[in-house]
Amino acid sequence: MGDLAVDLRARGHQISVVTTAPHYNPDPDAVGRQPLRPEWGTLLRRSDFDGLPIHHVAMPAKSPNAIARIAAWSGFHIVSTIAALVLVERPDVILAPSPPLSIGASAWVVATLRRSRFIYNVQEIYPDIAVNLGVLRNKRVIAALEALERFVYRRSAAVTVIAPRMRRRLLAKGVEPAKVHVIPNFVDMERLAPVSRHNDFSRQHALDDLFAVTYAGNMGPAQGLDIVIAAARRLDSAARVRFLLMGDGILRGRLTADAAALPGGNVTVLPYQPNELMPQIYGASDVCLVPQAAATGSDAIPSKVYRIMASARPLIAVTEADSDLALLVHAAGCGAVVPPSDAAGLVDVLRAAAAHRDRWRDMGLRGRAHVMQHYTREIVCGQYDALVREVAGGTGRAAGVI
Repeated sequence: MGDLAVDLRARGHQISVVTTAPHYNPDPDAVGRQPLRPEWGTLLRRSDFDGLPIHHVAMPAKSPNAIARIAAWSGFHIVSTIAALVLVERPDVILAPSPPLSIGASAWVVATLRRSRFIYNVQEIYPDIAVNLGVLRNKRVIAALEALERFVYRRSAAVTVIAPRMRRRLLAKGVEPAKVHVIPNFVDMERLAPVSRHNDFSRQHALDDLFAVTYAGNMGPAQGLDIVIAAARRLDSAARVRFLLMGDGILRGRLTADAAALPGGNVTVLPYQPNELMPQIYGASDVCLVPQAAATGSDAIPSKVYRIMASARPLIAVTEADSDLALLVHAAGCGAVVPPSDAAGLVDVLRAAAAHRDRWRDMGLRGRAHVMQHYTREIVCGQYDALVREVAGGTGRAAGVI
C-alpha cells in the first residue's frame, strides 16, 4: 500500500493515509527512517512517507486473545474514522484495503459524511476464510458478518479482488459484475533482483551444502504449515533437505516445539527477518513453499508468491488444484502444486526437485519472466490509477487511503 500511494501521487493524485502505528513485528530500521511525532498525543501520531502525510492510530501489540484483538481494532476504527473526517482534505476516492472486513464500514462512514466514494480492496474474503478454517462457528456472529459483508459490497463504488476465482466468489454472492475488478498485487522487480544461491544468509545458517526449502510469513491456521513437520518426519538425513520457517503467528510456538522434537533436526524455525534480507533469503533457497490450508484457496492468494517468482526461485504451492495460486503456478510453469495435508506428495516433489536442480532452476527463471510480464509495480499501479480516476469521475484530484 505504501508503494501504491507513492505511485498514485506520482501519477497526479493527492494522497493522505490513515493507518495504525507499527505494532506487529515492526522493523526498527524502518521506524528510524520514518519517525512518528505526536498529533493527538499518543492516541494519534504523524509521519511522512516519501513526502506523503501519514496519520498513525495507536495500536497495541498483536495479542493471541481474540477479545483483546477485537477491542484493539474497534478502537482503531473509531479513532481512524474521526481522524479521516477531521484531518484529511475531502477526498474524491477512499481506498479501503481489507481485512478486517469492518474497514469497509469505516470507509462508508467517511465517504457518506464527506460526499466521497470508496473502493473496497479485498485481499482475503471474510468471513469465508475464517469459517472455512473453523475459527468462526457461532451462527449468529457469522450471519452478522455476512450482513456486514453484503452492506460493504453494496455501498462501495467498486470492489477490487486480487485473483479471478475470488471475483467469481463475489459474483456468486450477488455483487454486481461491473463493480468487481481483478487487480493483482504487485512486486518491485528492482528490490528483488536474483542473488547468488551461496550468500551471507546461506552461510550463516549452514545451507550451502544442503537442499534448502524456505517459508517466510505468518504462522497461523490459514497457512497449514503442519505439512512441513509431517514431510520433514518422512525425510531421513540422507536426503539432505533443510526446512527453514521464518515469521511469527499464533502457531509459531507449537511449530517450534514440533521442529525441536524431530529426530532428524531438519526443520529450523526463525523469527521474522529484516525486510532487507529477503533477497538473500530467497537467493539461499533451492525451493520456496507457499502453503494454504484446505478450503482457503478461493478466499485469498498469498502475495509472497510474486516476490518468490521475482527472485527467480521455483516454488511448491501447497493448495487445492483449482485455486488461484495453483492456476498461477501452472500458467507460469514456475513450480509444482501439492494438495494440502499430502505430506507424502510433498516429499516426492522435494526428492524430484533435489535430483533435478537444473530443471527447477529453469522453473524459477520462468517465474520471473511471468512476473515481469504481468505483475510489475508499474503495470498494477497503472490499473489502480485508471480505476481511481474512473470512480472519481475523471477528476483524480485526491485519494484518501485508509
